[in-house]
Amino acid sequence: MVELLTISINALRSFLLLLPLAAAAADDVETEFGGHSKTRGLADVYSDNSLFHPLTGSRSSSLETELRLNFSASKNDWAFDTAWQLYGAWGDRVELMRSLPGVSLPGFSNLPTDDRRLMNLTDTLRDDGKFAAVHRLDRLSVTYATDNLVVRAGRQAITWGNGLVFSPMDIVNPFDPTAVDTEYKAGDDMVYAQYLLSNGDDVEFAQVFRRDPASGDRGSAVNTTAIKYHGMIGDSEYDLLVADSYSDTTIGVGGNRSVGGAVVHGDLVWVDSIDGSKFQLVANISYSWVWGGKNVSGLIEYYFNEFGQASGRYDLASLSQNTALLNRLQRGETFTVGRHYLAGGLAVEMTPLWMLTPNLFANLEDRSALLQIVSRNSLSDNAEVLAALNLPIGPSGSEFGGIEAGMPNIYLSSDLAVFAQFAFYF
Repeated sequence: MVELLTISINALRSFLLLLPLAAAAADDVETEFGGHSKTRGLADVYSDNSLFHPLTGSRSSSLETELRLNFSASKNDWAFDTAWQLYGAWGDRVELMRSLPGVSLPGFSNLPTDDRRLMNLTDTLRDDGKFAAVHRLDRLSVTYATDNLVVRAGRQAITWGNGLVFSPMDIVNPFDPTAVDTEYKAGDDMVYAQYLLSNGDDVEFAQVFRRDPASGDRGSAVNTTAIKYHGMIGDSEYDLLVADSYSDTTIGVGGNRSVGGAVVHGDLVWVDSIDGSKFQLVANISYSWVWGGKNVSGLIEYYFNEFGQASGRYDLASLSQNTALLNRLQRGETFTVGRHYLAGGLAVEMTPLWMLTPNLFANLEDRSALLQIVSRNSLSDNAEVLAALNLPIGPSGSEFGGIEAGMPNIYLSSDLAVFAQFAFYF
């Protein structure tokens, strides 16, 4: 821990030295500095027939901490934005994730890396035993903006599409549908532009630059080039997307409309790749009301993913035959292995400072599901407690009950998972 503290102080000192240099580069520069610290505990419980039980016992846990410093400076039409992160974790869960580097399935991840990004702005401080730590730049961009034009170059994040849980049109680094903390989306290296038309419609363009993680080569085969048109017709909005991503042609159409106090969203995405043409569809409805004196908002969403297993078999041997799905799982473009899903959730305002959100993610083909209960409690203007309980439902061999691991009666399964986080903002 002393070693980490020393390295962290040196890295932080270097970051802080950049701030006055950036501010002093020109007169009358407006600057903003802030950030957060987050400390979280994670724990998983495993049954005797879980693949993880022989590796770590009946449970695994880790204690993680994250420091994020955000800095921005602007003058006239120009702006500079950067964010530095320090992340550390300790526990047997760290060892477990490291021992499964080849698993490209949802829920299995280790330290953040820039293996696929154009710029390597991540440095591993230590990754040994039960301890791991990295520091990285998650944002580093320069923006030129006028009344109707925005051009931004560097590490940044964009979010597209109308899915509230699943997001097939969000083709650049989408969130895992079961992610609990979605405050910041990880940045990618790109050139982004948006042009606002006189009628209120707008056109967005993104050119994402990447590297092949195996060879390190840069080029169009791993890049994403996309253009999206957002328009309005009366009370409705629509989106049209055309993209070339990882050499796959992607065409999407979506939109949203208010219907009787509810809002209906949807996207239809067609992907033409070397594995053939595949469709993805997401459609949802959201509504807000008062229930028992409490403010409540709810949603229900259907998702179809033709990249998923048509056979309904999710064992590793069967999944290995679906290279298109595995590639998308490895790249973080999709997070499910089946085809038909139904998701629903309620956000109940228990008190003005406490939000309780039960969610259900169901595979309609094997009838397995994940029940997730999220609690968000605001302690003050700059402190928050976020907690979640994940309960898999379904038989062994199903997606959420635990897929077959390639050995008799052994499954990639967890009986439950717990997440608890304290965040302080400054």
